[in-house]
Amino acid sequence: QVRLVESGGGSVQAGGSLTLSCKASGYADFMGWFRQAPGKQREGVAAIVSGGGHTYYSDSVKGRFSISQDNAKYMVYLQMNSLKPEDTAMYYCAARSTDTAYPLRGDGYTYWGQGTQVTVSS
Repeated sequence: QVRLVESGGGSVQAGGSLTLSCKASGYADFMGWFRQAPGKQREGVAAIVSGGGHTYYSDSVKGRFSISQDNAKYMVYLQMNSLKPEDTAMYYCAARSTDTAYPLRGDGYTYWGQGTQVTVSS
């Protein structure tokens, strides 16, 4: 069982930055950030392989968001720059301990946090 707690959400103007943090209670092979806006499907935005540090990004955030982790502290971060109104969503941290060829797909992630809201105004 891995418990996840997100923090760092808030309101920001377009073009601004936010950093989300996720505290895990233990190790997981993959850590991901997902988001869901009202009326829209959940979207995987970034994922990281805990062992090797390889990262994955959705096209919608590539070049603007950066995922990183501190394995010693079981922390995962999502640095979000150049935020746009369309980035507004509830952001969730997720963890899985099985290998996957599709780390930005939510199915297969076993553990999920409660989410943190990000609101970007124009």
